[in-house]
Amino acid sequence: MWYLSYMIIYKITTPSDIELLMESRLTMLREVNSLSPDYQFSDEFVDFSREYFLNGDQTTVLAFDGDIVVGCASISYITIMPTFSHPSGKRAHLMNVYTAPSIRGQGVAKKMVTMLIYEAWAKGATEISLDATTMGRPLYERLGFKENDEGMVLVKG
Repeated sequence: MWYLSYMIIYKITTPSDIELLMESRLTMLREVNSLSPDYQFSDEFVDFSREYFLNGDQTTVLAFDGDIVVGCASISYITIMPTFSHPSGKRAHLMNVYTAPSIRGQGVAKKMVTMLIYEAWAKGATEISLDATTMGRPLYERLGFKENDEGMVLVKG
């Protein structure tokens, strides 16, 4: 599915877009982690990322300026045991929202995130979580996301 907004074209990806997905994800990770442009990720990381894009329960939007990918955003879906506040048990997690520095501030991230929010609601999700960077926080707040300190996490060490 393609969407046009000004001169930026937005596309909900399909498996045929796997090379663009991988390229955009690795580019984004290099920048947000202050890695050099030629940083090489482990084969294991690349293989698991590719597998997830191809078979995971997710949706990714890419933003194009001509043939160049200038933005990406993904949402992953999980289903847990239904609860009173989440009767479907369907939840979503927004991640990897990225816009190329040359095009920031033009609404590209907002458009991609909005597309993913609508998709998550249409798929029956009752909650969308995210881990916000300082730069992304104002956008998410404008879109209605709120701070949440309900949970705890255990990370395998």
